[in-house]
Amino acid sequence: MTNAAIIVAAGRGTRAGGDQPKQWQILAGRPVMDWTVAAFQAVPGLDRVVVVLHPDDMSRYTPANGIEVTKGGATRAQSVRNGLEYLAATPGDAAISYVLIHDVARCCIKPQHISYILSEIQAVDTRAVAPALPVTDALWRGDAGQVSGTQDRTGLFRAQTPQAFAFDDILSAHRQSDGTAADDVEVARASNIPVRIIDGDEDNLKITHSGDFSRATRILEHQMDIRVGNGYDVHRFGAGDHVVLCGVKIPHTRGLQGHSDADVGMHALTDAIYGALAAGDIGRHFPPSDPQWKGAESHIFLRHAVELALDKDFAISHLDVTLVCELPKIGPHAAAMQQALSAITGLPVDRISVKATTSERLGFTGREEGIAAQATATLVKT
Repeated sequence: MTNAAIIVAAGRGTRAGGDQPKQWQILAGRPVMDWTVAAFQAVPGLDRVVVVLHPDDMSRYTPANGIEVTKGGATRAQSVRNGLEYLAATPGDAAISYVLIHDVARCCIKPQHISYILSEIQAVDTRAVAPALPVTDALWRGDAGQVSGTQDRTGLFRAQTPQAFAFDDILSAHRQSDGTAADDVEVARASNIPVRIIDGDEDNLKITHSGDFSRATRILEHQMDIRVGNGYDVHRFGAGDHVVLCGVKIPHTRGLQGHSDADVGMHALTDAIYGALAAGDIGRHFPPSDPQWKGAESHIFLRHAVELALDKDFAISHLDVTLVCELPKIGPHAAAMQQALSAITGLPVDRISVKATTSERLGFTGREEGIAAQATATLVKT
């Protein structure tokens, strides 16, 4: 089963004000687009995410971490169809079973709410689901600024996105549509696809007017839980013909001594993640008194820390490690270290920093008695 999401971001959003479309405006320190995309990236079980952009915006967005991009159309419905046709034409490793369709302006969507919607569309005999909130306010009709009547609110709902569909069903429905529908539920119903209403989220507002930016900022800042952890490790030199640093084997006249493979860089990074989680250190999780960890490769420790962060609903935003040594020279191997750490952690290379310095011949590192490493990890609650 393959699950995909389409984020519709081709509109111009003139009602929101500002000197550029709302998806590019800054909200709580990041563009609206980035908040929305990050929420979908944090959802387990979502295999592909496609952003549909206005043709004029294709050059201003650089997708990362597997995000795909295609061009939108003149209307929202046409942009959605373009996204569906893109997925149909580039099926990847497997045919797509379900698709979530979301408006980029709903940037306060929570990853756990997306996961809930994804689980609901996967229910037996379900072809389409859509989150919504029941209308609770009194409703009036108006004429020339005066109340001209009232409207019964029974059975009325405020629609939200992402709306989720069996992929083949909604693709067929859009191909039959005239491209003027307000949302994808309207497209689905025109093709006689039953749509089940599921719970919406009051915080999942859509930025439409300029005042919505302030409310969205309050929601996002309330949600934000950012943790920073530090790690430090040291290993002495001993007999050997190579060292392992950040997952890369480097020829050297001596090796590093330790209970495991003595990868001082990876140990510091692991402790930085544990520190951000307030979860102790490597020794707590992998006691050196336990013989099963003797000679263990350090990627086991780092991967455990990454998985622990995910289990606690944290995404690792950035890793930074500094190696302190006179020799071996780190610069020629830094890119390979970034790649190795990326493969272990799942982070893009551009979110992993590996650098080195000497201690100007001072102290144990200056005397080439060993190597030290210090690291920082930044975690964000999803």
